Amino acid sequence: MALSADSMRCGEFRTTYKADTTIFPTPMSRNFAIAGVVLLLLAPLVLSSYQLNLLIQIGYYGIAALGLNILVGFSGQISLGHGAFFGFGAFASAWLYNTTGIPVILCIPLAGVLTTAVGMIVGIPAMRIKGLYLAIATLAAQFILEDFFSRAAWFTGGSAGAMAEPLSLFGYTFMSDERYFYIVLAFVVVMYLLGANLLRSRDGRAFVAVRDHYLSAEIMGINLSKYRVLAFGVASFYAGVGGALFAHYLSFVSAEGFTIVLSIQFLGMIIIGGLGSVMGTLMGTAFMVLLPEVMEWSSGAVSVVFPGFSQGLSYLREMAIGLAIVLFLIFEPDGLAHRWKLIKAYWKLYPFSY
Repeated sequence: MALSADSMRCGEFRTTYKADTTIFPTPMSRNFAIAGVVLLLLAPLVLSSYQLNLLIQIGYYGIAALGLNILVGFSGQISLGHGAFFGFGAFASAWLYNTTGIPVILCIPLAGVLTTAVGMIVGIPAMRIKGLYLAIATLAAQFILEDFFSRAAWFTGGSAGAMAEPLSLFGYTFMSDERYFYIVLAFVVVMYLLGANLLRSRDGRAFVAVRDHYLSAEIMGINLSKYRVLAFGVASFYAGVGGALFAHYLSFVSAEGFTIVLSIQFLGMIIIGGLGSVMGTLMGTAFMVLLPEVMEWSSGAVSVVFPGFSQGLSYLREMAIGLAIVLFLIFEPDGLAHRWKLIKAYWKLYPFSY
């Protein structure tokens, strides 16, 4: 009995570049992603407002963190001012609605566009400098924007902050966690699909080439200045959209929430999740959002035995985040995404897991 070549295959075969760069490497991974989105659509029916609040935080922080991962993980540049871009997007969306009356659903992407313009201006030094010097330049941008937030009362409300209108669509206001969760989920799905497709495109491959060896990339005809500034623009757009979602969720924006600490937390998210991994970005964001909650739950259990332990909870939270970043850098520098790949490979080849 003759067997065709297709019937004898027993693995994953990719014969074209398009197949090699697909978003979902296997049909099973695609089906799991679709099933995950369907389960999330049902989440408001079974989860409490507190649990939905955590998922919403993972959503808008995850969007902003993906932008930073595109900049750091895929183009090889560093930014210590991502928290300020996140804040600029929050203020920009509130300002757009308060001054023009544009519907909030349009203010969110427009805030991303305005933040892109600011990010590309900040990214101009990337045309000439890199490494530690670029980190110092972006750190300066962080403090410049912080000062701008506190002084530009026409844009941010100054020290009083700014009100952000709740999102309304077709006369339906998304004020509760159960309703706003669907808005954030929709933006997460769209922004992550856009990010994954960007990295499959010519521009995405150019980012990786600039990261891996900029001299070789330049010899191949890649415009280093263009793609370095473009990477800052893309990262800022994602930060702006995430910040706008944050603003309209809280309905109030204050300059105190966008300090250098937030920028460090964004770096922690992509380091823990995995530099250069789209899926790892969301994993790292979930880890950073849930870690303080786990610490609070653990300290509550320990305080039953040691009553004075709960008094140092706030310090333990900050210590836990810093310690987690250090431990991941030492023991798992490729992040949670790499660990997840190892786990999948282990069970895929079990019992021959070598």
